[in-house]
Amino acid sequence: EEPKKSREETKTCVHQLYRGPRPRSEGPLLVSDFLTLKDDDNDGVIMGIDEAGRGPVLGPMTYAAAYWREGETIPKGYNDSKQMNAVTRSKLFAATLDSPSIGFVIRVLHATEISQCMLRKTTYNLNSMSHDAAMQMVRAVLNMGVKIKKCYIDTVGREDVYKAKLDRAFAGCDVEFIVEKKADAKYVQCSAASVLAKVTRDRIIENWSFTEPHFDTTLDFGSGYPSDPKCKEWMSKNLQDPVFGYPDLVRFSWAPAKDALNRNAVSVEWEADEEDDEFERSAMAAFMAGDSSSNKKPRMAYFDSHKLERVVALQTK
Repeated sequence: EEPKKSREETKTCVHQLYRGPRPRSEGPLLVSDFLTLKDDDNDGVIMGIDEAGRGPVLGPMTYAAAYWREGETIPKGYNDSKQMNAVTRSKLFAATLDSPSIGFVIRVLHATEISQCMLRKTTYNLNSMSHDAAMQMVRAVLNMGVKIKKCYIDTVGREDVYKAKLDRAFAGCDVEFIVEKKADAKYVQCSAASVLAKVTRDRIIENWSFTEPHFDTTLDFGSGYPSDPKCKEWMSKNLQDPVFGYPDLVRFSWAPAKDALNRNAVSVEWEADEEDDEFERSAMAAFMAGDSSSNKKPRMAYFDSHKLERVVALQTK
């Protein structure tokens, strides 16, 4: 993702995040404009990274990085966004967008991306997604030619393991990573990132339009956390398709969604998966026995029953 050319373009693109098309795979990465460092300004910027929406079963998880040079004038009042009311968060969010001294990056991981990653054969868990989102944002800023002196990150998993991963990924970039619990309440850059992430997530949900045809329901599901009674009620009322289950607002990889689908949706058996597993086992057995005649993969029964053959050539006029 290329950085925006002006603050006005940045603000326009931030607002598009709320209503823009939602990709079916990797979500958007938005890189703001920023006044690049002068040649004689070698100290670099201080960055903070935080997320919002890690635990809910509904909606996206959003990551944000905020950074500026030491000594810059920035809006007052930054704190952990969870400790602020919605009005205060919105005012600080607007002040952040209006501040040319502050550069930022926003990465949105929609429920579809989270579900696809966590449900694939080789599991890509939420911690790994979180680490990679943070590293994407750091890399985007470095690619702008901006030097990062320090980067404070609210930890995901063990602090020492996460820090070692960052140090390996950015070896030679001369970035000092400080990975701590509750960093969003300790470091102002993390607090600014926390506000950006939280308000972005809230506004995406507030402006949500369902992509599923004929699906029209309330967005009044409380916090979106599985333990919230409002969320439980919404989940129970909105499993509206017996095959596909929920709309793409829902993280299908979360246990409450899986359990509800197992109880109330039709059972689907993926014949291809079963045949692939059986073939792998038989091919391995044939290899160990020295029999190369069993290495041809069997056709799915569906193709035989419908007399379908592989196309090997096309005739053109």
